Amino acid sequence: MKALSLHGDYAMMILAGEKTVEYRSWKTDYRGKLLICSSAMKIRGTMPGYATCVIDLVDIKKAGPRDYEWQLGKIYDIEPFPVKGKLHLYDVPDDKIVYHPEVDDDHHPTQEQWDEYQKKYIDPYIY
Repeated sequence: MKALSLHGDYAMMILAGEKTVEYRSWKTDYRGKLLICSSAMKIRGTMPGYATCVIDLVDIKKAGPRDYEWQLGKIYDIEPFPVKGKLHLYDVPDDKIVYHPEVDDDHHPTQEQWDEYQKKYIDPYIY
């Protein structure tokens, strides 16, 4: 799967559904599922060096002379796992990704289900 590394605070905002646009100075023709990874920089409240979720990269639009607006769609929850980030898009083997559809928005998880997922799969990796 194609992957993108971001500062940890941005990766966490995407995981929480609070960030639906990512700005980059470059574009790609790729559209589809994109693994979001947190950079290794240690920022409180983040998961440094871990894959955090998968999102749909829906579209990329020109946002300025040197800026592109990457429009992010549906979030797919996964079990976080360590990733060594790289610049631009890079490949991560699909078999490393374990999805948790029971907490995806399409399944309308209860607060209890979400809390259980977060306690088991997110909290242990928070810096």
